[in-house]
Amino acid sequence: MSRSTPSILLFDVMSTLVYDPIAEEIPAFFGLTLKQLYDRKHPDAWQRFERGEIDHQTFCDIYFPHRTEPIDARALRDVLYDAYRWLPGIEPLLEQLSQRGVEMHALSNYPVWYQIIEEKLELSRYLNWSFVSCNTGVRKPDESAFEHALNQLNAAPQHCLFIDDRPANCRAARRVGIGTILFEDAPQLHDELNRRNIL
Repeated sequence: MSRSTPSILLFDVMSTLVYDPIAEEIPAFFGLTLKQLYDRKHPDAWQRFERGEIDHQTFCDIYFPHRTEPIDARALRDVLYDAYRWLPGIEPLLEQLSQRGVEMHALSNYPVWYQIIEEKLELSRYLNWSFVSCNTGVRKPDESAFEHALNQLNAAPQHCLFIDDRPANCRAARRVGIGTILFEDAPQLHDELNRRNIL
């Protein structure tokens, strides 16, 4: 890679590398539609869970404030395990990047459930779980999420490239000087990386 080519890739995980069960499997577990789930959930339990302020059991205890029946935390974990899977074409792309020696890190908003993803898919074969919000305590699109990554990596912004499916997160990365790719699918990502001389 040339000096002008980013040498570090920072990946969002959910809906960029891995299927997110929030639209179907999680609402179905509770017997709700996605809209009903959002209407009934605790106003900030998920955000606190993603920042690592509460654990899995506490999240289950408070997520639905008016629910009388307790959430089966273990059963929910099993549903998540079954649902997580690679998005089409992503694993071969990560393998190709890994074989080229590209440094890759997760920069993800997610709770301790990322450990379930690792247990099933072993993302660590390709990238480091370096910047997961439940460990860093900060969520995208807060610019400090990106500043923290740069500080920990001791890297200049122009040496990094951030890939995410959410425009707001990409905009935040660009505000701190990090180049971005707004993820659509694996072929589009492959083409974007190839255009930047990373593949």
